[in-house]
This record gives sequence, structure tokens and C-alpha cells, in this order.
Amino acid sequence: MKMSRRTPASLQHLAMQSLLSNQALAIAALEDLPVLLFPSLFEEVYARAQTEMLKALVQAWPFFCLPLGDLAESPDLETFNTVLDGLDLLLAKKEHPSRWKLQVLDLRNEHPNIWIQGYPSMARISYPDVLTNRPTESSSLLITEEQPLIIHKNLTIKDGSQNALQAYLLQWAREKQERVQLCSRKLQIHSNSIYIIQKALLAVQLDSIQELKVNKFWHQETMKKFAPYLSQMKNLRILKFSRMSANFNTSRHKNFSYSCKYAVHLGQLQHLQELYVHKVFFLYGQLPTILRNFTLLKTLSLSSCPLKEADLWFLSQCPCSRQLKHLRLRSLPLDNFSPEPLRALLEQAAGTLETLALEDCAITDPQLLGMLPALIQCSQLRVFSFYGNHISMSAVQSLLSHTARLPHLRRGLYPAPLERYPPQGCRVGNFDSQRFAQVQAKLAQALRDMGTTQKFQICTNFSHRHKTCQFYTLGPEGNWVVTMERLPGLSALPL
Repeated sequence: MKMSRRTPASLQHLAMQSLLSNQALAIAALEDLPVLLFPSLFEEVYARAQTEMLKALVQAWPFFCLPLGDLAESPDLETFNTVLDGLDLLLAKKEHPSRWKLQVLDLRNEHPNIWIQGYPSMARISYPDVLTNRPTESSSLLITEEQPLIIHKNLTIKDGSQNALQAYLLQWAREKQERVQLCSRKLQIHSNSIYIIQKALLAVQLDSIQELKVNKFWHQETMKKFAPYLSQMKNLRILKFSRMSANFNTSRHKNFSYSCKYAVHLGQLQHLQELYVHKVFFLYGQLPTILRNFTLLKTLSLSSCPLKEADLWFLSQCPCSRQLKHLRLRSLPLDNFSPEPLRALLEQAAGTLETLALEDCAITDPQLLGMLPALIQCSQLRVFSFYGNHISMSAVQSLLSHTARLPHLRRGLYPAPLERYPPQGCRVGNFDSQRFAQVQAKLAQALRDMGTTQKFQICTNFSHRHKTCQFYTLGPEGNWVVTMERLPGLSALPL
């Protein structure tokens, strides 16, 4: 008969239960506790919410990082306050525990399963990309007056009731600014109150922000006060900015003056790699100031933003255009523009462009035909989105004959040709089903003759506000499948 025996994990668990039955004894034993037991002991104490023991564990933590966000995505506020109380006690000490190495409290969910993996993974955590005003230092160093404790938390600033944990953290970080740096790699702003925004930003290490999303209608005064903070976000990689209109009660000259100031601040973000701008007025005539220093830009999305033809010319000559991988121009009326700047832009980006979206830009046959020789040079193109433009059946067929030669093209979104409408009809809401059936038959035959492998879709009845569109997709048997789907975002377009 085999003897039953407990696994080491079970024995370890029993030992912890015994230790924690007497908190005073457990706290005294931390100095001699094997390092490999700290992660599992912290889990147990955290689950039990043993306040004094939790404070002591934080003060004795023997690893570079305490990944609290991976232990509890939304920690209990009282337990979280206990963790900060432990840090308070530690920061107040002149001498730290001998094994104490903590430099980072991470409140994000960045290390999946690390608490399950335990000691080996915990000991390997490092932050070579920690963005502060000092150089990265060895994880064996202790916190000193020159070496602040770093706290990582992705923040959301919004109107109305605030997240209680975030509000407490911001207040705590403001009070401890000399000893603590609150870093937010991803920051979202859903507020138009400059008071709420400034109050939060004053607690944050601005050069730690790598991704900023502003999705709230802003007036000029809000942007005027926010812009200086923006220019301090020196390490910003991704900027998504939505909805800001000119003040109709302000003179045209003053609106232009505001635009120039905003452009100068934006132009200082030299590490920017992705820029998404939607429904703002201040790009008009300002692209040279904004993009001139963007040497790392890979993604550019401009939607519903008035532009000058000179802006498009500058974009076609800007050094960053040579490395663009994803380009979207949406709802920008280009029908009165010369086709030359668009052709020049495609020639500039031909070697790197993988996603090209020219959507709802009122592009006509002459403009399309003018850009086709440049389009065929985009040898890396994988997705081409061209819906919402006003082109004829012959122009669509010419476009298809060119895109069929692109070796990596996998998906194409096209407008319904003008022939789908009755001769006297307008382009909105005057659909002729019989004429469209004839158009579909011709397109299906043209695609069969070309032998193209791209997923071909006709997009109609699109709504950018609701992000929906009616798709006519050509199936493998030559039939058309009709669906109503969400419009893909630029990040979702590449397959």
C-alpha cells in the first residue's frame, strides 16, 4: 500500500496558516522569512485583509516591483488604503529593511499569472522603459530622496462621480510628490472641465504618458489651458484627439491665432508614432508646424478636419510620409483640390504603406485617375478603403484593374458607382435596385476576369456617427451577401 503524502504546496500553505494565526509573531518573523515565500504570503494576507500584517509585508517587500494590479483588477478601497499606509510608513523611515528593494508599485494588469507563477517570475520583473527624469538604475538600489517610488496606473479623467480608488491615489500622490512619481502610460480624458483635468494632471508625471485619448467636446479656452501640459508629454507615442470647433463668437484672426498656438504645442511631440484627429478646426493651414518634427510617425488619421490644399502638399513632401504604414483621410472634401498632392503623397509613402483609407472625401473620376499610377506603386498595401466617393462604373473598373496587381492586397472597400442611381437622381436616398443589380453583375464579372484574391466589398448607407455601414460582399460563388456591420476603425483594418 502506497503511503499518502502532502505536496510541498500543501505543506507551505499549512505553514502560512500557522504563521498568520498570530499576527504579531508573523510580523516579527518577516525579517528571516525566505524570499520565495513572500508572494504566496502576500496573497493570503491580502485575501484576508489583515491590516497590520499587510502594512508590514509592504514595508519588507524584497522585490523590485509589487504588481498589485495583477492580484486584484479593482482592489477593495480599504485594503488599497492599507497598502498606501504601509508605503507611508516606509517612506517616513530613515533606514529601510535590509532586504527591501521595492521601486515600483504597479496597479495595472501587466503581468498575467505572475501571482500563480510566484517567486521566479516576481524576481525577474524589470522596467527598462520607466520614464522619469532620472536614468534607469539597478533594481538592487533602495529608494532614497533622489530615487522616488514609482506608481504605475492607467488613469481616466471624467466628469461626474470619480473612481474612488483613483481619487484617493491622486490625492495621496499630490501630497507625496517629493517622494513619489505617479506614472500613467495610458491616459484618457472624458471631461471638458479644465479644473478637473488640471487637478489630476498636477499629480501625474507628464513625461510618463505614452498614449493620450481626449474624447470630449472642448471649447477653445479648455484647449488653451491644456496645451502647455500637452507639450510636456515628451514621450507621447499615441495621440487621439476628438471634437473641438472654432468659436463663432471669436474673430477669424483670433481663431487663427489659437490654431497657431495649438500647432506649436503639438509640434513638440517628437516621439509621436500614431496621430488620430477627429472634428477639430485647428489643423487648417497648420500641418507644416505640427508634422515637421514627427520623424517617427507611422499612423496618421485625419477625419472631418478642414484642410488647405497646401496642407496636403506639405504632407506629400514631409519626411515622415516616407515611413507611414497606415493613412486615413475621412470626410475631408477634396473635390476642389488638384489630384497632384494626393498622387505625390502616395508616391512618397509607396514603399511602406500597408493601410490606405480615403473615405467620404468627394473624390471624383479625374482625381482618382490621376492618383492610380501612384497607387499601383504601393506594393505593401494590404487594405484599401475608398467608400463614399463619387466615381463612375468605368472608374471603379479601372481602379480594380490597378488594385488587382497589388500582391499583398487582402481587402478592398469601395463605393457604389454612380450608375446605381437614376439619371436624374441625387446620390442620397434615391437608390435604383434594378440599375444596381446590373452594376453588381458587371463588377462580379470584372473581378472573375481579373482573378483577384482580395475581399471585395461595396459600402453603402454608411453612418460615421453610429459607425455602421451596409456591406455588399462578393462571395466565392459569385453571389452578393448583404450585411449591416460596424465600420472598421483604422487599427482594425489591417488583417
